[in-house]
Amino acid sequence: MATTALIDRALDALAKLDGASREVRRYFVPGRIEVLGKHTDYAGGRSLLCAADRGMCFAVAPRADDRMRVADGRLGETVEFQISPTVRAKPGHWSNYPMTMARRLARNFTSGGPLRGADIGLVGDLPLAAGMSSSSAVSVGFFYALADVNGLEQWAEYTANIHAPEDLAGYLGTVENGRTFGTLRGDTGVGLAGGSEDQTAILCCRAGELSQYSFCPVRHERNIALPRGWVFAVAVSGVVADKNAAAQEKYNRAARLMDDVMREWRQTTGRPDLWVADAVASAPDAHETIRSILAASPTQLDRYEQFYVESNEIIPAVGDLLAQGDVEAIGPLVDRSMDRAVKLLGNQVPETIGLAASARELGAAAASAFGGGFGGAVWALVRVAGAEGFLSRWTDAYRRAFPSRAAAAEFFLTPAAPAMRRL
Repeated sequence: MATTALIDRALDALAKLDGASREVRRYFVPGRIEVLGKHTDYAGGRSLLCAADRGMCFAVAPRADDRMRVADGRLGETVEFQISPTVRAKPGHWSNYPMTMARRLARNFTSGGPLRGADIGLVGDLPLAAGMSSSSAVSVGFFYALADVNGLEQWAEYTANIHAPEDLAGYLGTVENGRTFGTLRGDTGVGLAGGSEDQTAILCCRAGELSQYSFCPVRHERNIALPRGWVFAVAVSGVVADKNAAAQEKYNRAARLMDDVMREWRQTTGRPDLWVADAVASAPDAHETIRSILAASPTQLDRYEQFYVESNEIIPAVGDLLAQGDVEAIGPLVDRSMDRAVKLLGNQVPETIGLAASARELGAAAASAFGGGFGGAVWALVRVAGAEGFLSRWTDAYRRAFPSRAAAAEFFLTPAAPAMRRL
């Protein structure tokens, strides 16, 4: 859907909040495609990212008090709450994200006095619970709403900790995972032990380019132009990448395994490294040392091997090939990433496995599931000439293979799109 149409719908949602101010600010917050970087960011690894041209539109009207009123025009739901250091939401409901943001900002930013609230109309065309960061897009949008309404960039806590978009992405990642950022103390977050890959893509990616970042902290490594004549086809499987307690446990288990790796590393070496990527970089033979340490723990070793190959081998090699314009050559490397996600990370379902395989069979240069896993979406890199035909064939193949998922599935094309922007 065109951004102008989304904004009109967001304004309509805002208008339904009685007494809303007419001083309206507008934002578009995109979703993201994790080209590569499966469960690497929270361990300090790297990702290859781009923004999608679908996202969330916000229409924001400042209030004179500390209340937040939010109307979601797509879901037809309204929530209202006070900006408070103690506000809580039910985990699994979309309101967990704005409420978590409000709580964290109320705890972290106090030098300018009580935070002022806002009325917000929200509408999006980003598939929900599909691995495209719809939840993080909502969270980032709410940060910008409150930041603009309160002039937060001028507050002492902000200027002491946030100096660049990458810093802001890192901070917003800790709002979700609950970690402390600089002097900005953490709390419980939203319940997921994730990183800041989503926020980095939303805030920092550029139109027509893929962005390579490493994390903990967020560090820009390079931008790579997406070779001309290529576009991303996206298939939303219809298997919900949910955020309920059971789904969070599956996701968080992958993160805990990396914590276990680091505990073994610190106990064996005496080094104080916090992140797996730092341990890997600590010495030329660190990779083999880690493998030796984990030899008696096959589950931990599998998790580490998936991380290391994804972050240190596959992503740099794919980035180099794309920088040379050799799109066709990345296919086997991306296939390797997908295979290791299935066998070592264990976060794929038959639908995402089938979508990636059928995309390759139908002629995509490369294809992979992305996001947290356990459902969600798959990207395929295809030539612009013939992209619509590919999308039709991919859709038909999926409907034949998984007819029960067809009604909830969605297929569309997207370029590498711009980052979040004010309208």
